[in-house]
Amino acid sequence: MFASDGKSAVKSSSVRRSLPKVTEDALDEPGIDLSRFLLVYKFAIEEVMTKLRILGEEFDFIHRHDPIEHVTSRVKRPEAIKDKLRRRGLELDLDVIAEHLDDVAGIRVVCPFVSDVYRVAQMLTRQNDVELLLRKDYIDAPKANGYRSLHLILRIPVFLSDRVEHVKVEVQLRTIAMDFWATLEHKLCYKYEDQVPADFAEELASTATIAAQLDARMQALHLRLH
Repeated sequence: MFASDGKSAVKSSSVRRSLPKVTEDALDEPGIDLSRFLLVYKFAIEEVMTKLRILGEEFDFIHRHDPIEHVTSRVKRPEAIKDKLRRRGLELDLDVIAEHLDDVAGIRVVCPFVSDVYRVAQMLTRQNDVELLLRKDYIDAPKANGYRSLHLILRIPVFLSDRVEHVKVEVQLRTIAMDFWATLEHKLCYKYEDQVPADFAEELASTATIAAQLDARMQALHLRLH
């Protein structure tokens, strides 16, 4: 969930923070340091969610069209963080997590139309306190399995009682059709553990094409009304 591998990127320098180390046991049974560390990611999600709510409501008021259908979010579980660090051969350290993991905080934005995906992304990233670190457009260039979505890695300031933390948040933007396909594709492929039979994968890619065609037709109808 909230995967973020791709090619197109806009990068900026990383902000290093002085954070305590965390042991493997602490990741298995989160202690106070890890709990506080992940709490900052929760706050970052809330900051972005507030921005999205304001943007959606204001755009709907002006244009009588809400570009956001619904939004979901999650903070990565400690066990999933530990597993990802192990797979990458990285140290179990809070600085390493902050530096190398882009998807600890994840938000998924589902939009009615493809044009809304790019509109919401543009409105969000042009705000002065939002730093765009990475942009991966799987709508313009879908993955081999047919997956389509726009991924953004943002850095957001979180104002705490004694300091400001700049926290990375992954934002995935997609249409209803893209979300429908991606959700069911995950459920269908889960048991195969990345060993999906070729004919099954081809059929899934074909259904992704159908979903893209549906998006295009609904977009055309939307433009006719506006």
